[in-house]
Amino acid sequence: MKIVIGTAHPELGRDILKALDLPPVEASIKRFADQELFAEIHENVRGEDVYIVQPTSRPTSDNLMELLILADTLKRSSARQITAVIPYFGYARQDRKTGSRTPISAKLAANMIAASGVDRVLTLDLHAGQIQGFFDIPLDHLEAVPLFAAEIQRMWGKAVDGITIVSPDIGGVVRARRLLGKLANDAGPGRKPQDLAIIDKRRPQAGVSEVMNIIGEVEGRHCVMIDDIVDTAGTLCNAAAALLDAGAKSVIACITHAVLSPGAIEKIENSKLEALIATDSIRPGADEVHSTKIRRLSIAGLLADAIREIDSDGSVSMLNLR
Repeated sequence: MKIVIGTAHPELGRDILKALDLPPVEASIKRFADQELFAEIHENVRGEDVYIVQPTSRPTSDNLMELLILADTLKRSSARQITAVIPYFGYARQDRKTGSRTPISAKLAANMIAASGVDRVLTLDLHAGQIQGFFDIPLDHLEAVPLFAAEIQRMWGKAVDGITIVSPDIGGVVRARRLLGKLANDAGPGRKPQDLAIIDKRRPQAGVSEVMNIIGEVEGRHCVMIDDIVDTAGTLCNAAAALLDAGAKSVIACITHAVLSPGAIEKIENSKLEALIATDSIRPGADEVHSTKIRRLSIAGLLADAIREIDSDGSVSMLNLR
């Protein structure tokens, strides 16, 4: 196999190469004076299985276009199979029509990826599971739940007594139950399963949320919120305050994709969140270095294991059960 690293997150790409003990494919990605992208592969890839590591995070359209151009370059270089490793799939939140004359951009992005010559997609925690059906090519879907479970056990011990798993909205209940089940199984027979709570919120407008109710028991508990994306951080910060007002001992958040738009880090630092644990599916911004609350978990090992399974025709889904 060969690995091509895009410019969206080169550090993650290098960590994957280290885990696989492979050298990177020699390639160059340039911009012309008008910002038009150009890619060139500097070694033979004919008949090879090639993996492109390129999350489509901010700047989303530029990084998506770079992925498409890299795939087209490899296709025209006679690569046998091209797998797009997209830890964070941009446009995923546009997975349905929200009004009379609005797009379904996630489907459009999926069509473009398939048309560019990509044969398979490997991704992590899609915003909605049904987005898998937008792709007309095979898609392998990884989950960050095992990574979060291991980190929670490191913080509180394997028994994880006194923990309540919190979904910050109704749509995230399945993810919260997956984490709850993982912790209960790891705690061993005879242990009481941890509790589950749900934040009932409403969005009066895009990017703004209001906590209406807390469903479940949180008084005297350490609360762990789990979600797939944190963008403006308004939901998490409001939920943390509401949970503490309801008697919670502490609140942390486990997030797969730390989009962190401008102003989000400052909001998190000034919030009542004790910590925000996020994967490195998106390249951290320079301003995150000074954060006292944000911690990153590496997904390089998980992605490397998935690449090995794909290369050997093994089971990727088994990685979500570890």
